[in-house]
Amino acid sequence: MNREPAHVAAPVPFPITGELDLHTFRPEDLAELIPAYLAECAARHFADVRIIHGKGTGRLRVRVHALLRSSPFVRTYRLGDARSGSWGATVVTLR
Repeated sequence: MNREPAHVAAPVPFPITGELDLHTFRPEDLAELIPAYLAECAARHFADVRIIHGKGTGRLRVRVHALLRSSPFVRTYRLGDARSGSWGATVVTLR
């Protein structure tokens, strides 16, 4: 039986702007995505990063905050204010 290899998508270029909107990502991608994004932002000497997780049920926010707590790149983080997304976003200060 001749099987062709499963199709593997090529990496998609992703702009590093200091703002990460998670609405287009699957929750299971966060464990790899957030650390890699923070590492790249730190390498580019960004002082702050905004992660948009949405308001929803709060499960995504809890997951994001758990990843931020364990990140060596994070100095502090807090929920956004009225201008930065309120409780639908988290503002991260990098080391």
